[in-house]
Amino acid sequence: MAMTLRLTDEETEALRRRAQLEGRSMQDVARQAVRDYIEQNSKRELLDRVLDRELPRYAEALERLGQ
Repeated sequence: MAMTLRLTDEETEALRRRAQLEGRSMQDVARQAVRDYIEQNSKRELLDRVLDRELPRYAEALERLGQ
C-alpha cells in the first residue's frame, strides 16, 4: 500500500544524511525505522500484559522482598 509521509525540512535532511551514511535509500531507512518501532512496541505491550497478569500473584512475596 502506498503512503505519503510528510517530514519537516530538518527531518528530511537527517533522513537523507543517515541514508547516505549507510549507503541505503531514504525509503529503506524509513521503512526499517517503522519496522523497528512496531517490533519494539509490540514487545513492550506483550511484557505489560504478562506483568499485569502475573504480578498480582506474587504481590505479597514482592512486598516482603522490598522490606
